Amino acid sequence: QVQLVESGGGLVQAGGSLRLSCAASGRTFSRLTMGWFRRAPGKERDLVASIRWGGGPTYLADSVKGRFTISRDNAKNTVYLQMNNLKPEDTAVYYCAATYGSSWLGERDYALWGQGTQVTVSS
Repeated sequence: QVQLVESGGGLVQAGGSLRLSCAASGRTFSRLTMGWFRRAPGKERDLVASIRWGGGPTYLADSVKGRFTISRDNAKNTVYLQMNNLKPEDTAVYYCAATYGSSWLGERDYALWGQGTQVTVSS
């Protein structure tokens, strides 16, 4: 069973940057499509970014295009979410998720989840 562990969250001022990392256990990481979701207080969990098993294509939500970048290093079993020009509305718990399936843009497409890491952006 693959386990996902997120790191890199924290408190940052608006306009600042953070890089989230998600380390996966196991030897099948290169076959996984990886996603980053977030849940803001009182809201549903939404897909922020995802990246296919081969490193591309990628998906970015409209709200983060031009500010966030998703990448992966299959040699390190790690996926990253670089977040620049952060805004208070980016405040949420960020979750790493993984799927072996062909569908990759919905929450229900992902069977493997990390515990989440808090990102707080102050104004």
